[in-house]
Amino acid sequence: MAPSTKERPDLQKRVHEVPHKPGVYLMRDRFNRVIYVGKARDLRKRVGSYFLPSKLAQADLKTRAMLDAVWDFETHVVRSEAESVLLEGKLIKEYRPRYNISFRDDKRFLLVKADMSEEWPRFRLARFKKNDTARYFGPYADAGALRQTLNLMRKKFGVLTFGRGSPTERELKSSTYQVPVRLSEISAEQYRERAVQACEFLDGHSREMIATLEEEMQKAAEKMDFEKAAELRNMIQDVRETTKPVRRFTRGSLPSAIDPMADVQALADALQLPHTPRVMECFDISNISTTHVVASMVCFRNGVPDKDNYRRYRVRTVEGQDDFASMAEVVRRRYSRILLETRAANPDAVEFSQESAFEAASRLEREINSQSAIGTPQSYVRLPDLIIVDGGKGQLSAACRELQRLGLHDLPIIGLAKEHEEIYRPGRALPLQLPMDSNALRLLQRIRDEAHRFANAYHQLLMKKRIGESILDDCPGVSQNRKNLLLRKFGSVNRLRKKTVEEIASTEGIGRKLAEDVHRFLQRH
Repeated sequence: MAPSTKERPDLQKRVHEVPHKPGVYLMRDRFNRVIYVGKARDLRKRVGSYFLPSKLAQADLKTRAMLDAVWDFETHVVRSEAESVLLEGKLIKEYRPRYNISFRDDKRFLLVKADMSEEWPRFRLARFKKNDTARYFGPYADAGALRQTLNLMRKKFGVLTFGRGSPTERELKSSTYQVPVRLSEISAEQYRERAVQACEFLDGHSREMIATLEEEMQKAAEKMDFEKAAELRNMIQDVRETTKPVRRFTRGSLPSAIDPMADVQALADALQLPHTPRVMECFDISNISTTHVVASMVCFRNGVPDKDNYRRYRVRTVEGQDDFASMAEVVRRRYSRILLETRAANPDAVEFSQESAFEAASRLEREINSQSAIGTPQSYVRLPDLIIVDGGKGQLSAACRELQRLGLHDLPIIGLAKEHEEIYRPGRALPLQLPMDSNALRLLQRIRDEAHRFANAYHQLLMKKRIGESILDDCPGVSQNRKNLLLRKFGSVNRLRKKTVEEIASTEGIGRKLAEDVHRFLQRH
């Protein structure tokens, strides 16, 4: 990178353009490289302090060296001090500035982890967001507010907030888990509904609880119980701090050093691909439970997500948890459909009996590209330039067998194993390991993580739907049609549970007697 040929600007004058607001600042050297990232409650005061003569005189050697190297700076305003902490961490991980020593890991923020695959899901504090099937909430900048909120969740929702496995004898009898009855008196499935409600609360649906706490605070104040009122006031502040929406500073929403097409070319070079993989498709299996085994396929075009071409699948032919067979089914369904669409778009291809499926699809692509070039736009689904499967040798072999059967053995395909980020390729005994700071590996990780997120989101959607609907299935007198009517009108079982008998009876097809039965049933379950 060539150094700037301009003279060093007067940074002290530029400070007056910086607002008195919270945010993050980036210091750059004369090569325009980011050498330091910092956060501030007041950007103008913080950035201005660097360029005071007294600052340079009192600075330590590291700070003095940094200030000597600073050629320019930029600022990014956020809405709160908590957001500035989060954005600072994201930018340091993105740029890895030479003068930053913190944020090299994830120990600065707390997360809440809830593994819904457990029989009795617990809400635990975590420092690292692992690539597993659990749900993670956060990160949270205020650890104290978070811990107080978890204590409140334990009392208000009756969910387990520490430990592992099934509840102990002490937990079963504890009054802190009595919402509305003790754990010893409910089933694991009924407890799971509590956990779903707690997840919704952590997702930001906290207005109802805050309103209840405010009402309790008002009553305590009217009774002159100011100590209780102050305690409730602090509790409300903690809940608001924990559940308020905080922007997720994704790669698309923050200053980025990523050049998507450069990363794509780096991947092509690392894998020695014959062509630049402009279109990549990645598959991930989510088998949190045997009830719903699902899969996702995400598409990246020119190094960025192409969400219009995302697909999700419910695995149909596999019983139990079998990642290899599930991967085979999904790959088969995806590319057999593309081949069918290819033949439908070009029925003359059947006449070319010597052509393989891959050759026919490639020829169709060339023909459509030539027609588009002369002003006749065409719409079709094309084969990808690279297929990525989340997993190691087993998943890769299963996918390769299906491609072989479909005549698509010429399609480039790799497997990315999570544990050591090893890249497996067909016909290669040893995996390829790229440097952790490799742009090619980072691109693969972004694609893999997006596929994992998309698969888990679909699984959680199905699981939540099943939990809610299974309760109504056990209600006497509620047929499938009536259940659909109730869910269509009220949206969910949780909302239905809060309705009066009269409101339930107002549903078309639901009489007064059945409304009373439904209301009574939901109050007990």
